[in-house]
Amino acid sequence: MVDAPLVTLAGINLTFGGTPLFEGATIQIGSRDRIALVGRNGCGKSTFLKVIAGAIEPDAGERFAKPGAAIGYLEQEPDYGDCKTVSDYLATRLSRADDLHRSIVCAERLGVRKDQLLSSLSGGEARKTALAAVLNEDADILLLDEPTNHLDLPSINWLEEQLNSKRCAIVLISHDRRFLKTISTQTIWIDRGTTRRLSRGFGYFEDWRDAILEEEERDRHKLARKIVREEHWMRYGVTARRKRNMRRVGELQALRSKLRDARGPAGAAKMKTADATPASKRIIKADDISITFDENTIVSSFSTEIRRGDRVGIVGPNGAGKTTLIDLLTGNIAPDSGSVSIADNAQFILVDQKRSTLDPTARVADAITDGRGDWVSIGEQRKHVSGYLQDFLFGQEQWRAPVSSLSGGERGRLAIAAALARPSNVMVLDEPTNDLDLETLDVLEDLLASYAGALLLVSHDRDFLDRTVTSIITTDPEIPGRWRRYVGGYDDMVAQRGTPPGERVKVLKPKLKTPKKPPKAPQKPSNAKLSYKEKYALETLPKKIAELEKKVTELNAELADPALFQNDPERFNRSATDLRAVEEALAASEEEWLALEMKREALEAEQ
Repeated sequence: MVDAPLVTLAGINLTFGGTPLFEGATIQIGSRDRIALVGRNGCGKSTFLKVIAGAIEPDAGERFAKPGAAIGYLEQEPDYGDCKTVSDYLATRLSRADDLHRSIVCAERLGVRKDQLLSSLSGGEARKTALAAVLNEDADILLLDEPTNHLDLPSINWLEEQLNSKRCAIVLISHDRRFLKTISTQTIWIDRGTTRRLSRGFGYFEDWRDAILEEEERDRHKLARKIVREEHWMRYGVTARRKRNMRRVGELQALRSKLRDARGPAGAAKMKTADATPASKRIIKADDISITFDENTIVSSFSTEIRRGDRVGIVGPNGAGKTTLIDLLTGNIAPDSGSVSIADNAQFILVDQKRSTLDPTARVADAITDGRGDWVSIGEQRKHVSGYLQDFLFGQEQWRAPVSSLSGGERGRLAIAAALARPSNVMVLDEPTNDLDLETLDVLEDLLASYAGALLLVSHDRDFLDRTVTSIITTDPEIPGRWRRYVGGYDDMVAQRGTPPGERVKVLKPKLKTPKKPPKAPQKPSNAKLSYKEKYALETLPKKIAELEKKVTELNAELADPALFQNDPERFNRSATDLRAVEEALAASEEEWLALEMKREALEAEQ
């Protein structure tokens, strides 16, 4: 028997500022669903999460929550009420007093002490406190809005383990591709007011999205060609038959309206760097540098060389000294011992994690031009600042607006736009992926790949590191303050290092046992083979999987009808129940086929 959904949204409409965020959104969240909620910045992901939580009433449609279902909600800006300390806040979020110790341990694991005053917490510490509380709530469904923000790599790995061990439903928003792939089994895409659901995890999303957008582009092209044909008929075929063909004239007007009103996908940011004098072949050389703060060794006897074209990632747990290492390599601070030499023609640009280069009271345009007029030069091209900002997806009306009016994602884009407007041959990016949507990250990755200078990148986004860097500097797993450089991306570094940054290498001691009996002689490979039943399943499962996928598509299309719930609630509930059963059968069939395919390959390898 399939459990009733925890939350059902049917025909949800919501409009902000005259633009529809959602039109007829219909979804169900089951007891074990793991849903990635994705879409462009500003599409309404956080608002949709609030609708699921019941914190916002939609303009139209219905929200139904299963009676007694408990919802844990991590907001981007948590409300602490009248609580004074971290411990006070954690206690108010729990239904059972005996869970408080576990919440405190969780907060300390994330780097927040129980006796810290809430008023003294940084933005990152406040988010970690709220995350610790949510993780230990006795909830049936967790709604997580950017849970990895401000977390270092060890904490992200730990969070993945915590979430994967839970038996509740999870709906999450994140810019971290690897995190989404690890947690999600389904994906909801909010795009131009439409909510689409993919019955697979985020790992399948981007190919699915691209296929939909390509189909839309073909449809728009067909519509445009049809209008051209109808306009030709209007010129040359309508004169003698005008009275008999007014219907066709009306259809042409309707086609024009359809093409005019069609909402195409938001464009991608157009990023281009301002060229500087090419740097010397060797830009930075660090020779046996060390530095100590308050008797803590941050960097010990580290040597490296950064050359033109290098793409270097710097990773490690919070507090390890990544920012200090960057300051040493860029000459902002001097080492206690050792030396750093920097090429005379090195020109640095910096995008820091806090976007501190942005003055919140200044105009958006002033962040690009430093207040010197409204024009910017990118290489040999001179552009008005409003046009340059349009390349980064800012509206024409925004260039006069204050920086403080921008969202977190928009501030991130503005900081990158401001940095790229300045000539450079060394780019230093500190957590550039925070708050950026996936499409903007794609464009940033392409830009970094074509950048002629050197790149120093501090990031906790494992997938972004794998896509952009060619070597990684990280902490030594055994010696505090010791840093090492590895060739390749993040996954290559973990393979060479033997463990992710922040975790010590586990040395497994072999267990020596004296065998009571002499070991048996090695047996010849058996003539094992697949049984008839297994062969039959291996042959028929692909067809069954295809039929189940088709059924899932049909049921999703039926449930997407906003009028179904209102006109025939019994059919809606029946179809929703059928969808869950078919999705479970699809998952089981795919797992069975994969197990049989692996067994077949193993048997063939023995022969």
